[in-house]
Amino acid sequence: MTREAKALVCRDWNKPVQVETITVAPPQRNEITIKVAACGVCHSDLSAATGKIQMPPPLVLGHEGAGRVVAVGEGVTAFKEGDAVISSFISMCGKCRQCVRGRPVLCENASKALVTLPDGTVRTHDKDGKPLNVFGACGVMAEYATLHVDNAVKIDQDVPLQNAALVGCAVMTGVGAVFNTAQLEPGSRAAVFGVGGVGLNAIQGCRTAGAEMIVAVDTNSEKLELARQFGATHTINAKDEPDAAKAVKKLTGGVDYAFECVGAGSVVAQAYKTLGKGGTAIVVGVADPSDKTSFSTLSLPAEERTIKGSWLGSARPQYDFPRILALYKAGNLKLDELITRTYSIDEAPQAFADMEKGLNARGVIVFD
Repeated sequence: MTREAKALVCRDWNKPVQVETITVAPPQRNEITIKVAACGVCHSDLSAATGKIQMPPPLVLGHEGAGRVVAVGEGVTAFKEGDAVISSFISMCGKCRQCVRGRPVLCENASKALVTLPDGTVRTHDKDGKPLNVFGACGVMAEYATLHVDNAVKIDQDVPLQNAALVGCAVMTGVGAVFNTAQLEPGSRAAVFGVGGVGLNAIQGCRTAGAEMIVAVDTNSEKLELARQFGATHTINAKDEPDAAKAVKKLTGGVDYAFECVGAGSVVAQAYKTLGKGGTAIVVGVADPSDKTSFSTLSLPAEERTIKGSWLGSARPQYDFPRILALYKAGNLKLDELITRTYSIDEAPQAFADMEKGLNARGVIVFD
């Protein structure tokens, strides 16, 4: 059946997002409908609302969600009503070169489901019956969402869904950058630039992987204190240091891994400068398409440095999401502590305003 749902919609870039009542059509073949329990408020949603990430409006926002299945479409065998799931904004065809070599996050056909379901259509419409695009084939900043089965990952029933939701983006991006992209070795020295929701998870990823030193760099003293709770051994407030990269290198002698979690070319350059010989810089933040960075070309061969990108922590969602939750259940990863405020769907515009001010580690919209 078609369901009515409150949802957060971007009608125009750089205009205030708004809560609307939309309709969500039932699942078709290989699709499921979920009742969303919680959705994290991510900077990527803000970037979509401003046009920094160019997803054409009108757009139902939200990609970092969790909920329970309330309907299954024809041909669905992996899910049943009542299952707990996390949404995954990575669409993967399973057949292209990247998918078959175990890199589904780089699926060559993923762009087909950037703002629709994989078949190019949507199940979401406004009150006038006009179609609404959905962020990353998800659109889970809504009370209900219909997803393709490849955009949902089944999880254990006993995980709190507002915590599980964060695994769909922030946790996977930060922890995955450490585990999958960097493959950080125990005893390593690391620096993390930017300690918002993603950076905090990079820090706890480094801690879990056995890093010897973890230096957190940011301009927000409150977030730097939070970084220590997540495993940072040292903190540097970039406001107090004329050259934060130099300060990191003086403290560490040069790190083995530097994680840029801001999305700015200038910060990428700083992160790269902190590397010791043989070090690797991991670019995690999503920068403006016109943004550039620069570093010494000679340092690449002469010091065998490496610079790598990391998209959603080089995720394999069906494998990595449950693995991360297993670490959480074993007490090795913090999820509860990431949530600094919850909001109702009607308070979603305020959640965006608070995110722009940097007030939360992670704000989460919780549905009744």
